[in-house]
Amino acid sequence: MPSASFHRRLAARLSGVVLVVLVAACGPAAMPPGDSIADVDERQNRAMHQFNVALDRTIVAPVSRGYGTAVPAPVRQGVSNFAANLSQPSYVLNNILQVRLGQATQNTLRFLLNSTIGIGGLFDPATALGVPARETDFGETLHIYGVREGDFIMLPVLGPSTTRDTVGLLVDIATDPVRHVVGAPDRRYASGAGVLDRLGERHDNDDTINSLLYESADGYAQLRSLYLQNRRFRLGGQGFGFDPATGGDDLGAGPYADPYADTYVDAYAP
Repeated sequence: MPSASFHRRLAARLSGVVLVVLVAACGPAAMPPGDSIADVDERQNRAMHQFNVALDRTIVAPVSRGYGTAVPAPVRQGVSNFAANLSQPSYVLNNILQVRLGQATQNTLRFLLNSTIGIGGLFDPATALGVPARETDFGETLHIYGVREGDFIMLPVLGPSTTRDTVGLLVDIATDPVRHVVGAPDRRYASGAGVLDRLGERHDNDDTINSLLYESADGYAQLRSLYLQNRRFRLGGQGFGFDPATGGDDLGAGPYADPYADTYVDAYAP
């Protein structure tokens, strides 16, 4: 088991890299977690939300219903499994940066099982064998190193985010191991599987999403609240470094805390 001094040295080195990425992104608007909402660009965010709703109404929802009707459920599940399997290397990379080596091992084993026994990820024997995915992202990595969430942001097509999570998304895309290993033609298949997976999610959650987007008195405010509550709950727990609540360091609990819960559901699927 690595010593506390080892964790401290590793945290200092990695946090230096993280802070260089985030210096410009999380400035004065950063805020502590809690019930407060920093939405300084609410007018622009609402306009982007209306764009996303229009896109959903005219393209995404009709196409997802056609996809769900034309493609049998087992085939859709296979596509979803394949897309999810391609996310595992990125999870492993973030697990390592988070010094969650147990989760990194679990995600690596899951990827190997599903890529071999699961025929390239089309099937999910790993879950049946007791090796579920430990989902994570670079936004969580930044959270662990003490980076505040910043402002609420409504992204085109992708939906709600924060300053921290938007930077994390860009880093995840740029550093995705699959992008650097798989050739150009195969990358297109991977991207296509990801799009189909989202369409399948939209189809499977049609009633819930329609209620949120089209039946709420203020769909934007409800979506913003749901996203932030779910995201903060998912990232609950301390990270490395200074803890403003106690005024001291907490290098032990954060990296190995489990912020995940089965009750977490994506607040938005375009």
